[in-house]
Formats: sequence, C-alpha cells, structure tokens
Amino acid sequence: MRACVQRVSRASVTVDQTVVGQIGAGLVVLLGVAEGDSQSAVEYLADKIVSLRIFPDDDDKMNLSLLDAGGAMLIVSQFTLLGDCRRGRRPSYTDAATPALAASLYEAFIDAVRARGVHVECGQFRAQMDVELVNDGPVTLLLDSEKSF
Repeated sequence: MRACVQRVSRASVTVDQTVVGQIGAGLVVLLGVAEGDSQSAVEYLADKIVSLRIFPDDDDKMNLSLLDAGGAMLIVSQFTLLGDCRRGRRPSYTDAATPALAASLYEAFIDAVRARGVHVECGQFRAQMDVELVNDGPVTLLLDSEKSF
C-alpha cells in the first residue's frame, strides 16, 4: 500500500462538478492499494500517517501530529501510485490491486483513520475526480507499507 501525504491548509475533491469532500487544515492522502495488501498494511499506514509529527508547534518546529494539530484528512484512492515506469513510456499497473480488493482496503483505511479520532472526508472510489489543494510548507511525504522496516 502506498500513500502520498501532503500537509495542506485546505483541500477538496470534486466529482461531476459536485464537491464530495473538503477539509481545512490537515492532510491529503492519495492512497494506492497493491495486489497482496492486507489489513496489516491498512493498520500500519493509518497509524503512521495519523502520528506523523509534521505540523508546526509554538516554536515553528515540525513537532505535532495530525491529532495534536486538530486537523482533518482527505483520502483519495489513486491506483496510479502503483504505476511502474521503469520500462517503455507507458506505466504498467500490474502491481495495483483488483478493484474489489482495492475498494475493500480503501474503505478499511478510512475506517482505521476515523477509529483513531480523525475527521475524514473522501473522494469517490473509481470516479474521475478533480483534487484541489493548497500544499502547506510545502510538505509532501511518500510512504509504502512494504518499506516499513
């Protein structure tokens, strides 16, 4: 499971010209589910992302987590994070999970983040989405559950 995590001052996701999710300060998480991912990957990434100390404290040091800062999370499914661009000019998505597995683990990730006390907004799985955000910092991190140790 891969995640692109961006600290934002605000963000929204739109489907068919309708806003389906929007947050103020917090994190945008673009989430890609790989074939072979499981609930353990969900729990690892949910815990890691919610606990990342990437928000400024009173001394302007990145020392606070999302929970400490009181931010929200906008979660958007993005299978293209599993794209392999090493050969040719067209990415291969053979590492991406099937839609059924991806949907299940995407929903499980949303539930896991909510269970940790974070307000969550979401995109729409398998929809064409427009994601708008203001990256604060900018702070952008890439996480992969397969590289957890």
